[in-house]
Amino acid sequence: MAEAAIPIPSRRQVCVRGQVQGVGFRPFVYRLAAELGLDGWVRNGAAGVEMEVEGSVGDIDRFLARLQAEVPPLARIDAIESAEVAPVSAAPGFHIASSQAGAVRTGITPDAATCPECLEELFAPNDRRYRYPFLNCTHCGPRYTLTAALPYDRPNTAMARFAQCSLCAQEYHDPTDRRFHAQPNACPACGPRLSLCQPDGAVIACDDPLAETLRRIESGQILAIKGLGGFHLVCDARNATAVARLRQRKQREEKPLAVMAAGCASLVELVEHSTAERALLASHPRPIVLLRKRMGCDDLLPGVAPGIAWLGVMLPYTPLHYLLFHEAAGRPSGREWLEQSQPLLLVMTSANPGGEPLVIDNDEAFLRLADIADALLVHDREILIRCDDSVTRTTGDRAAFIRRARGYTPLPIPLAEGGARVLATGAWFKNTVCLTREDEAFVSQHIGDLDNAATCRALEDVVEHLMKVLEIRPERIAHDLHPDFFSTRLALRLAEKWGVPALAVQHHHAHVAAVMAEHRLSGPVLALTLDGVGLGDDGGAWGGELLRVDGARFERLGHLKTLALPGGDRAAREPWRMAASVLCELGHADEIPARFDRPGAAMIAQLIEKGINTPRTSSAGRWFDAAAALLGVRDVSAFEGQAAMLLEGCAERYGSVEPEADGYTFDSDGILDLLPLLARLRSERDAGRGAARFHATMALALAEWAAAAARTHELERVILAGGCFLNHRLSSALRRLLGERGIEVCEARELPPNDGGISLGQAWVARRYSGAS
Repeated sequence: MAEAAIPIPSRRQVCVRGQVQGVGFRPFVYRLAAELGLDGWVRNGAAGVEMEVEGSVGDIDRFLARLQAEVPPLARIDAIESAEVAPVSAAPGFHIASSQAGAVRTGITPDAATCPECLEELFAPNDRRYRYPFLNCTHCGPRYTLTAALPYDRPNTAMARFAQCSLCAQEYHDPTDRRFHAQPNACPACGPRLSLCQPDGAVIACDDPLAETLRRIESGQILAIKGLGGFHLVCDARNATAVARLRQRKQREEKPLAVMAAGCASLVELVEHSTAERALLASHPRPIVLLRKRMGCDDLLPGVAPGIAWLGVMLPYTPLHYLLFHEAAGRPSGREWLEQSQPLLLVMTSANPGGEPLVIDNDEAFLRLADIADALLVHDREILIRCDDSVTRTTGDRAAFIRRARGYTPLPIPLAEGGARVLATGAWFKNTVCLTREDEAFVSQHIGDLDNAATCRALEDVVEHLMKVLEIRPERIAHDLHPDFFSTRLALRLAEKWGVPALAVQHHHAHVAAVMAEHRLSGPVLALTLDGVGLGDDGGAWGGELLRVDGARFERLGHLKTLALPGGDRAAREPWRMAASVLCELGHADEIPARFDRPGAAMIAQLIEKGINTPRTSSAGRWFDAAAALLGVRDVSAFEGQAAMLLEGCAERYGSVEPEADGYTFDSDGILDLLPLLARLRSERDAGRGAARFHATMALALAEWAAAAARTHELERVILAGGCFLNHRLSSALRRLLGERGIEVCEARELPPNDGGISLGQAWVARRYSGAS
């Protein structure tokens, strides 16, 4: 009988790029190689995870196939590079080698929700981490918010001061354990601890701080609870008195609040949720998801999100969150109770009094939250980077951002090509910053509105931190065209300090460029940009624009008919002023005093006629305000965009209507006039019907306007950008109408369409600006 042929060994050198460091990828490779009987090694490299595997050709092929198919939960493979090398005559076996030094191409993984394996331990009475609020592994837990610098090793994190006990150290050094090199690894014997404190910082004596926290919440108190990226202010969402007290203390009179539920089963009576929405709720980032309210939701949650068609909902994402619901459920074993409806619903709102940055430090919390919280649940693990909750909704079967922060930052956005290293400092509202490196763009977490000194300092801190952890030194700086924005002044100051060029990018050009960057487009494209305001290159207040964009160049093809802004910026806060402006345009100025019992109402027409503090604007947001006030929906806004949100809510409750086909006109100069529509709303007595008709007609008008421009300029693609496209009713109708006209629509996906995406667009334009060097 012939002897079987001995297979000739093969050896393959492999480099895996993507999100593959700090996510348990090396132990995954180790276990896979051992299972297939392969020899070799794996290590962290400058560009990703590097390895060499040796064995039969068939086993190596199976290894590479499973490498992609069975990746760890938090890993993301962007590319696998493989090359044959000569077999090595060495001792058999596979091992994890020391990390290779070099220029770092990888980054820090975002914070991730507690994984199923850790939850099993959390609720298992015999486990050593039973009910431990800080358990985690390489598949979950804090990353970005506790990392001070790269490499992502324990000494560079907030866990540096916590020495691991012998059991934790054994897990940490065992490549077969899922806690192998889990930098935040800890247990009750060696890790962080909770304390419940009075507002002045005095510790409250109690056997179980979590149980006492829940007792206080259920009794109607407001608690400040330290999370991953900052503190939350928490109360019982079903307690109208507690919700009203939270609003009063936080000075957040009407802005909608988000709620946290134990699981999707607990939401059935409150909101509708599709398969895609449930998947987004339960995803690793655990964002807040806007879900359509069911009838009666506002009665069940009085004061949480009044008048709005959507409710912001999130599921627990830290062990501490889960333990509050676990306590309320009577401490059941296992995870099955999470699939059952639980009565506890918690308001979870960011602890940032007065619009200032999120509170992250214990001492800072005792100082800034003492007048809001009845008690504070704190711990001794530092939060190094503030990072608010992300806010999303679904569009079709994919997620769309309203605010991008925890769970997603600092994931890079892939770009079509490499280029100069650019720092972009963003806009005034909903500020973010962006850093580019080769073919990647890193957009920071949501920073906020730059209308107070604390947020401006936070912007400077984020710039410094991102540059440090990503090891990027900018070659150019981009900023908004507006010279008075703090983000502009910071950009100019840093450009002078570093001796690099600074480039001003027009606001709406940046909006469009952000979407182009995401979709890897170069141009030319047609774009509709609808928002509140942005400084135009003619010095005017733009906000309803039809643009042709080609890289670093853009052309204004048209805009919404301009309206006077009575009182200037004040008109953006007081929608009745925009309604008065429309009435003047329609020749009904005499109706203003009777319609609006407001100081100065009788003088508005004269101010507009004489041009006294009444600049004109093409802003789409102001058209929404005018419609809301004419229909009696809202005269004065308590927060930015409130009138438009309430108008959308009215339309959602009313249902579908046919658009007014003659409710608009546009001329050869590209001016879209919606006054015919507003003239009809002037006499509308049903606010819901009027709101629905406004949305339907505006969508039709925009679609016809854009389609005509597309034909004229021979373009088949339209980009939709700007904060008005957060309006679900408008954007979905416009998407459908443009599709019916054979026009491809591109929208923001990885970033919000509002000013949260501006920094990416600024950086993209700056890379293409030939005048910079």
